[in-house]
Amino acid sequence: MLKSKRFIDVHAPSWAWISTLYFAQGLPYVAVMTISVIMYKRLGISNTDIALYTSWLYLPWVIKPFWSPFVDLFKTKRWWIVAMEFLIGIGFAGIAFTLPGAFFFQATLAVFWIIAFLSATHDIAADGFYMLALDEHKQSFYVGIRSMFYRVATIVGQGVLVMLAGHIESQQRVEYPMDYTRLAWIVVMLVLSVFFVMVTVYHAIVLPRPESDRAAAGVTFRTVGKEFMATFVSFFKKKQIGIALAFMLLYRLPEAQLVKLINPFLLDSASAGGLGLTTSQVGFVYGTIGIIGLTLGGIIGGIVAANGGLKKWLTPMAWSISLTCATFCYLAMVQPHDLLSINICVFIEQFGYGFGFTAYMLYLIYFSDGEFRTAHYAICTGFMALGMMLPGMAAGWLQEQMGYVGFFWWIMACCVATIGVTALIKVPADFGKKRS
Repeated sequence: MLKSKRFIDVHAPSWAWISTLYFAQGLPYVAVMTISVIMYKRLGISNTDIALYTSWLYLPWVIKPFWSPFVDLFKTKRWWIVAMEFLIGIGFAGIAFTLPGAFFFQATLAVFWIIAFLSATHDIAADGFYMLALDEHKQSFYVGIRSMFYRVATIVGQGVLVMLAGHIESQQRVEYPMDYTRLAWIVVMLVLSVFFVMVTVYHAIVLPRPESDRAAAGVTFRTVGKEFMATFVSFFKKKQIGIALAFMLLYRLPEAQLVKLINPFLLDSASAGGLGLTTSQVGFVYGTIGIIGLTLGGIIGGIVAANGGLKKWLTPMAWSISLTCATFCYLAMVQPHDLLSINICVFIEQFGYGFGFTAYMLYLIYFSDGEFRTAHYAICTGFMALGMMLPGMAAGWLQEQMGYVGFFWWIMACCVATIGVTALIKVPADFGKKRS
């Protein structure tokens, strides 16, 4: 199946494969980072274990820059896309079949890690293929479409699929001994598996075959490794490298911990300090309303940064990503029962995060600028993932020691780190500003 030459070569319009390619790029990330957390919470895993072990799933994205050069050595980017999608589909089927087992937590975590590795490799191939298959004008023209379908994948993953699981869970009846909670997540994983098998076949047919998409000729592991080491060393010789690394690792310190406990907090009963929402309600509140807030915040952040420049909006964005975390302090203390209040609070927090995250991404672009722009940006994204991985590992344990109210106040205290590292970095006044 993976030998795409056996398929008919169809000349599909660019949007027909860009939309599905970036939808397929977003789904595994959402499944690994968010759906897994909700699934384990509903299956009775403790917050400590959920945060610790699912944070390790960031590791493939942390180390992605180290193996991305080697993707060029073998086959084509097109081949890598199709192969990874097929294997991701097999991976989700593997989770579905291991869920009923006695050691489901260990088994599914291992498969999730494999899916994370495959997904990170798919990211490398997809982004590289996008640049090879389209000229510069089309790359700019279709960037909105690729971003939109990545966001759609997030809504489908965190929203629609979680609500599907909640609907199946709600069918549990006393007269039926079957565990509908476990069945719900088996169905979700099988849906993901079937989708990736289908999209594998679709992309094997419709993805274009650009002449430039070929394995690197006359390149060996030794030459690639030598070149990568030179690039890596040059990265750490950049000006303000210490401050830059502190910013990459600490700017999202509050959110790195918060994101691991949002869904457990929404799902936990009121007696446990949570809000006691159903799985379907969490899919709507966080997976739909929250994602809309995140998307709008990012869009508005991009607009104001383009007009005023990063330097002007850097501090306001840092305060935005910090202060909006207070909505969870309110939710934990008041524990409202009405969905309207919960939706408003989640929307505000996610909007603030989306708005503030704009400054983070723009700074990575600024810091990566230079001779090795692409490679340095990849290294930056590795540190970005590390900044989410390490704090998230301890978040569950901290919450169980402090309770939800104490934990969310701890998150607010961590915002000092965000504001502090933001005050240290320096960017030109005109960076990111629209030039007339």
